[in-house]
Amino acid sequence: MNDSSTPGRTPRGATRRTALRTLAVAAVLAGTTLSALPPTATASAAAPETYALTIRHLDRAGAATGDYRTNVTGLSGPGADASASPHDPSGTVTVRLPKGRYLLDSTLTGAEQAAGTDWIVQPRLDLDHDTTVTVDARTTAPVDVRPPESGARYLHSMAYVEATHAGTTRSANIMMSSGDLRVAHLGPAAESGSVKEWIDTYWSGARADYALGYVFTSARALTGLVRHPSAASLATVKVRGAAPEGATGTGFVDIQPSAGPTVGLVRPLPLPGTASFLVTPERGLWDLGYAGPAAPDTPPNRYAADGIAVRAGATTTHTFDNAVFGPALDTAPGARPAGVRDGDTLALDIPLLADGDGHVPTAPRFHGATTTLHRDGVLIGTGQGDPGRATFTTTPGRASYRLTATATRGDGTPASGRVTAAWTFTSAAASRPAALPLSTVRFAPALDLDGTAPAGALVRVPVTVQGAATETGIRSLTVSMSTDNGTTWTRVPVVDDQAGFRTPGPGRSVSLRAELTDTQGNTLTQTLTNAYRTR
Repeated sequence: MNDSSTPGRTPRGATRRTALRTLAVAAVLAGTTLSALPPTATASAAAPETYALTIRHLDRAGAATGDYRTNVTGLSGPGADASASPHDPSGTVTVRLPKGRYLLDSTLTGAEQAAGTDWIVQPRLDLDHDTTVTVDARTTAPVDVRPPESGARYLHSMAYVEATHAGTTRSANIMMSSGDLRVAHLGPAAESGSVKEWIDTYWSGARADYALGYVFTSARALTGLVRHPSAASLATVKVRGAAPEGATGTGFVDIQPSAGPTVGLVRPLPLPGTASFLVTPERGLWDLGYAGPAAPDTPPNRYAADGIAVRAGATTTHTFDNAVFGPALDTAPGARPAGVRDGDTLALDIPLLADGDGHVPTAPRFHGATTTLHRDGVLIGTGQGDPGRATFTTTPGRASYRLTATATRGDGTPASGRVTAAWTFTSAAASRPAALPLSTVRFAPALDLDGTAPAGALVRVPVTVQGAATETGIRSLTVSMSTDNGTTWTRVPVVDDQAGFRTPGPGRSVSLRAELTDTQGNTLTQTLTNAYRTR
């Protein structure tokens, strides 16, 4: 696929990148290449002076070829908004364009797929007179990127280049489902640091898959690339897909670099199971996605873990869709608060059924959910539907509030878990939106991928506080556990942020409760009934 973009960087996670990745994955998994709709030449109402741009295309034997796709995209000057994808079967084509700086990229393919692909990029084409450019496949050098496992199978790759001039950024890319790609820079160097290029290749090995990505910033596009990383220079990302309560089926894992455009890698994962990826740390942070199996006509439940830091020789593990399910807050800097008061409106948007690692589901499995708000002991309203989501209208004056959110996991049978979080705080209308002082408590016992722990064992369960109490300070925190589905509770000691107790006999459930008060007097009572089971 060859594509030229509109001005400016597209931020990570934006619609354009998502669409590009979706199309790319479909293309490479089908073993095909994609063609974007060619851009059309544009002109202003007062037609600027134009010049003839003649482009000659030569194959690897030096002969004229019509097997090419060339894009010319304006960067600056009167031609900043001009673009064209000219073609002539003879291999030589002429197009008239306004004066300006342009990005040119050309993909040359042989008559047969086995002949390979050449991608030639000219990040600086200054059109100020009639100009002839020769795109010559003989100038290219191989992209030779391969993992340390000799038997690994090449899957697909993507190369992407951005050129910036006079505050405008244009881009081009190529996606490959075959491994024979050669690349070259064409023309004079651009300004220092104005050209950025990404190359990502993906491989499947016997024990792991490989995502090998590299980023380059300079004044030129790449001419060839050779990278043969050793196993010790790569980082390992492990993805564990759980099958809680005996669930079966196949999930899907995807991995991609966080920064810049990429095609990513999607792999099936029979459940319960573990997938391993070896990735290049120099590509920066990485994003993971996981989708569990879904019944017919039911949307799959998806999770995401973005911005994962990796280090050469180290292993990072993420477990998806396993207990203990419960409330979780987004602790990233600048994250939107889970509860906000804006004038007389109180809004709650907190994931009640995040998995044991804190990953938030897109389609959580629940039987029912209710959220209520009391003001000075008087019921203001009740919301039902999405777990942890509701909006209420109250009155301006300062008052004491009790906000309660409940969700029943699974199908609502007696074995299903129930999550309840009840917060108390004082609040009054303010001149601007303000975060509600909400906290949550996370429990992270060591569980197998079926959501169970050994019976009759002494355990130490990590306990983590999130939210307002981490900023204002914790006045008190108590943890209790129950082995009879929450009928009776026993307080357990918390030492060094770990709750210690003995698990019940085989096939029994463990319920957990946290009672928290911060130094401002705001409270949380959080109850997780049937949080996990023993084996």
